[in-house]
Amino acid sequence: MNHGKLYLIPSLLADTDLNKVLPNFNLEIINSIDIYIVEQVRTARRFLRQCGILKPIDELTFTEIGTHHDIKDFKTLLMPCLEGKFIGLLSEAGLPCIADPGSRIVEKAHEMSIPVVPLVGPSSLMLALMASGFNGQSFCFQGYLPIDKHERSQKIKQLETQSLKFKQTQIFIETPYRNHQMLESLLANCHPETKICIAVDLTALSQEIYAFPVKEWCKKTWNFHKRPAVFLLLA
Repeated sequence: MNHGKLYLIPSLLADTDLNKVLPNFNLEIINSIDIYIVEQVRTARRFLRQCGILKPIDELTFTEIGTHHDIKDFKTLLMPCLEGKFIGLLSEAGLPCIADPGSRIVEKAHEMSIPVVPLVGPSSLMLALMASGFNGQSFCFQGYLPIDKHERSQKIKQLETQSLKFKQTQIFIETPYRNHQMLESLLANCHPETKICIAVDLTALSQEIYAFPVKEWCKKTWNFHKRPAVFLLLA
């Protein structure tokens, strides 16, 4: 029996025209899938409706996963692929498996010899790196930095040292309501010549991307509060 496939389905980063960020092929694939593994069912259903899915939403099967989901359950979730069915792994925003728990599903799929098919879509990290003017040959995604102010300061100094040593762009993200605290920490702990880029609301009409040395950031006013942002640092 032929295996089904696990499709990795990107979603939108913002309230954006689908045609600007997702190829028609993705929409064709979506209409061939009846089973979805998602972070939040409500968000997934809304996205599929935006895509103009032809199948009745209520006839689809959704399973939510989180960071604490038992990996033993993943084999059960993926069993339909061994019966020839397609499963869609749908990200909450942007690409699946990047800063979300989906990578553990993909790991299990490979263990079960299930074909994994990544689909094309928007990546906030890559879009930000492209637009920063920073080193795109060597970069490292750090995920979220510590919440504690002292620990965050230590981590920023560590990343600046690493960036300087390896000429490496450091990329990280923050919960939107802590954007200002993050920028304040960067300005307080980095060398005046270290470059900081902040890319906000990527792919949205309100998109803003700024890249300045720390000494220039200190002269400016800014308002990124509660807006999805990617931070980049290059010493």
